[in-house]
Amino acid sequence: METERLIMRRWREDDREPFGALNADPEVMEHFPAPLTRSQSDAMVDRIELAFDEHGYGLWALEVRETGRFIGFTGLAWQRFEAPFTPALEVGWRLARHAWGHGYAVEAAGRAVAEGFAVAGVDEIVSMTTRRNARSRAVMERLGMTRDPSCDFDHPAVPSSHPLRPHVLYRLRRPWRPATVPHSRYGG
Repeated sequence: METERLIMRRWREDDREPFGALNADPEVMEHFPAPLTRSQSDAMVDRIELAFDEHGYGLWALEVRETGRFIGFTGLAWQRFEAPFTPALEVGWRLARHAWGHGYAVEAAGRAVAEGFAVAGVDEIVSMTTRRNARSRAVMERLGMTRDPSCDFDHPAVPSSHPLRPHVLYRLRRPWRPATVPHSRYGG
């Protein structure tokens, strides 16, 4: 799949090294319990590829069309952990720091949402993050997602004493039309 400036594709072997570096970056992983080791990062790529084989969609590797540079992922993943809103199809993203501030997350996530509604046959797509993650919350809002504070939850995969356990949930329901979103330094 493509957007104006990005190529969204299946993963290649040469994506593993820059993805490992991205996942090891404490600033990129600030809103996760811990950075990932290289083996954890590689295992994540393996799980992503299995999801593509199972569903035909997933977390696409992102590259900048103009340069061919890998910058992270954006896409769709089924969330099945125990929560009032699951199972749910989630749109998510993780970009290398050098790709922040160019609007890439909004651009790619909008394309992923369109694909999710067209192919997955769902009436709702969600996104979630820690309460403190203002950058990701801004992307969700630029996509037209809405938050109901009564749906906030403690993420069961985060240890109970961890400050990142409280999460916010954003929802996007059909019918959805992508907004024209100008590229901005806050666009993710």
